[in-house]
Amino acid sequence: MTKPRRIYLLSPKDLSPETIAVTFAKTSRSPKPFDEIAAELTDDRSARFHEKWVVGYGHASVAEHAILHLALENVSRLAIETIEGNRLASYTEKSTRYQQWDEDAFYIPEEIKDHSLAREFADTCQNLFSTYHTCIPRVQDWLRSVMPEGEDESESAYERRIQSEAVDICRFLLPAASLANVGVTINARALEYAICKMLSSPLEEVRQIGEQVRKVGRLETPTLIKYAACNDYLVQTREKFRLRSDQIELYREDDGFNLLTFDRDGENEVLAAILFRFAGKKNYKSCFEYVNRLPENEKVALVQDLMAHRGQFDQPLREFEYVQMTFEIIMDQGAYFEFKRHRMMTQTVQPLTALLGFTVPKGITAAGCEDDYLSAMRQVAKLYEKLRDWDRDIASYIVPNGFNRRVLFTMNLREAFHFCRLRAAKNAHFSIRRVAQRICETVQSVYPHLASFMDVPSDETWQDIEKTYYSSIETR
Repeated sequence: MTKPRRIYLLSPKDLSPETIAVTFAKTSRSPKPFDEIAAELTDDRSARFHEKWVVGYGHASVAEHAILHLALENVSRLAIETIEGNRLASYTEKSTRYQQWDEDAFYIPEEIKDHSLAREFADTCQNLFSTYHTCIPRVQDWLRSVMPEGEDESESAYERRIQSEAVDICRFLLPAASLANVGVTINARALEYAICKMLSSPLEEVRQIGEQVRKVGRLETPTLIKYAACNDYLVQTREKFRLRSDQIELYREDDGFNLLTFDRDGENEVLAAILFRFAGKKNYKSCFEYVNRLPENEKVALVQDLMAHRGQFDQPLREFEYVQMTFEIIMDQGAYFEFKRHRMMTQTVQPLTALLGFTVPKGITAAGCEDDYLSAMRQVAKLYEKLRDWDRDIASYIVPNGFNRRVLFTMNLREAFHFCRLRAAKNAHFSIRRVAQRICETVQSVYPHLASFMDVPSDETWQDIEKTYYSSIETR
């Protein structure tokens, strides 16, 4: 007799995350339905199961079924970088684009409180926030002169738009010490490693957050994150390689944008992989040689067939992931804070410093705020040098969004489609649009057939964005 199909929820309202994880784990050995398995479990039995199989035998994938939702409030944006440094999680944070920061919304590190630079640190943060608040109304006035109210736009909607645009421009002044909130949804397996990374941080704030996350997390998953601790491998590797990197001489200056490596047969590889999917007995080499021998016009026709029925929101097929590109880019910290959310690529970011210069948004200049802006940023640069001589990790707290940062990353062609569609869109912030547009144009230059289908605005280039939105951009 055919058994009826059943699809239902195991609700976290009724079952603990650890019990749900055990319920799913037991289906590999038990013929019983999930709800019957769950009915036989208690929190104590679930804990014993995890102690034996997850902790004792290392079946850690079971912990992925236990999901936690963490609310973290009033943590620095520098700390958020470590909090969000985990691929298998979801994050939503306070936006510098849509919210205005209070004047005292910054963190003073525990490490500096008794140091001779403590007063200067607090004064510099206060000056950044004061300049930020002084600039916003002046930028709003300038925006009203160049952005008229829409014909069908209400006055309140217009003022909200002006407010948002002004905050967008003035966010360049907000330092990494700015306090923010972030919501995290994460499974227990990923959370255990996240806690390890936080407890291994050189920053006291991040270590404290790690302890607090472990404490509240154990209320829901007492067994699965029980053994999260400082990781000596992470700590020792950081210290040894930091010392070695100090010996490196700068090879040469650059303009802050480099495509380092890419698959030169990338388009043929994608087409061959898709043919392979449908080719029955034929191996990949046969598919690749077939594509490689195609005349150019037939290859173009094959690409057209591949992309013809793709809808506006359809991702390219997974075979686009076989093509890899590695970039090294200098971008401002504000752009990086959006860039880092794209966790399907591999990213290596250097520490946030004041050593690569800063950008000046054109709106700051046009609103008559440039002198105040430059004064605040130069004050930061001077203090950063003093702090760096004492503690380079603590020095990062004082660096605002407008300063530049160097990022190394590898992305596949499918992720490039997604990233550029989202971040080059006209409603994205201009600092990340500049990055996305240049990535897109570079990808199109090396994969002209496939990348011609990338969904980005065709009426502007990355140079247009620089000319329209920036007074100056340093990449020293």
